[in-house]
Amino acid sequence: MALFTESAVRARAQRATTNFSKTASAVLTEKVESQTSVAQHDIFLSHAYEDREKVLGAALMIEDLGYSVYIDWRDDPALDRSKVTRATAEKLRVRMLKSKSLFYSTTDNASESKWMPWELGFKDGHNRKAAILPIVKNDTDSFSGQEYLGVYPYVTHGNAMNDKPYLWIQYNSNCYVNFEYWLEGKDPYEH
Repeated sequence: MALFTESAVRARAQRATTNFSKTASAVLTEKVESQTSVAQHDIFLSHAYEDREKVLGAALMIEDLGYSVYIDWRDDPALDRSKVTRATAEKLRVRMLKSKSLFYSTTDNASESKWMPWELGFKDGHNRKAAILPIVKNDTDSFSGQEYLGVYPYVTHGNAMNDKPYLWIQYNSNCYVNFEYWLEGKDPYEH
């Protein structure tokens, strides 16, 4: 199992915009239209807007595995995250309540986000289905979050014994569980 790397998520985002000569705007418009009909998402992707290319690539990689992912600027383009307002907070609350889980994307700009800690705390308090999605510079399979991020499990991806690709929720390389089982309430366990 491996963490999501910057090079892999950037490549996935770029592939989406170069397939069939689509522009980034066309890809996003397509995704907005397809996500509008989704009543509930598997994952609310908490992230720093400045890292949108990486975040889009990570979301597309996750969607390639068959999961639905909510990204505010893609799925609710009228939402203004630059201002903290009750209306924005309420819209995000509704989206988090309608999402089965939250992935907190750690990137270069994550520590600058005013929204991300609030989103993480809200979703953790709601159903305890919050995990860290590290997007790292170098290929590795382990993550140790700093400060309060270290208390949450983190997300990796990789194939199971049947060679089917999965998302994994883990505390370390020996303590993990399949994403679907985690959603059902099973915690990562030692293997």
